[in-house]
Amino acid sequence: MKNVTILDHPLITHKTTILRMTETTNKEFRELVEEITTLMCFEALRDLPLEDVDIETPICKTTQKMIKGKKLAVVPILRAGLGMVNGMLSLVPNAKVGHIGMYRDEETLQPHEYYCKLPPDIQDRLIVVVDPMLATGGSSIDAISQIKSYGGKHIKFLCVIAAPEGIEALTKAHPDVEVYCANVDEKLNENAYIVPGLGDAGDRIFGTK
Repeated sequence: MKNVTILDHPLITHKTTILRMTETTNKEFRELVEEITTLMCFEALRDLPLEDVDIETPICKTTQKMIKGKKLAVVPILRAGLGMVNGMLSLVPNAKVGHIGMYRDEETLQPHEYYCKLPPDIQDRLIVVVDPMLATGGSSIDAISQIKSYGGKHIKFLCVIAAPEGIEALTKAHPDVEVYCANVDEKLNENAYIVPGLGDAGDRIFGTK
């Protein structure tokens, strides 16, 4: 599917399988989400623009390359997306971090926004929206729409597990957004949970029910 990349590197696949297991502890789950995010980040940022810079090594002066311009903004969708932030920052520690709070109505299954705080220069940055799960796509669609309303232009979306329904909805609503995920699962069940999935990512990251 256009603008969708499945990052099925063996390390990512292996760690994602452990992530799914019922017996994986909250501590292990958090660590795995961070590790998977770091591996995904490496691939998702492969196209960052570079520019020539003049530097001096211990041997001589030389022209080398560094990342060009305002670099990156990471925007987790609260609350589960918080579990992916450190994985991103381990590679890009100078990235600005915004936050968008969304919750799902348990009856209608529709997302509702309750918080939005973005860097003031969001329009000048590559924005990576992170959320471990892409289920119906409602939260990610609304979050990205909100970012665009603040001037965000160059947006990528990273998730660990996606449902086909969520990918279809997100790419239809935002065809300009590049989507990266570790695995596309079978389907959504009647409660809009991903099958086989890994349960509620927020609960497993934070140890809540």
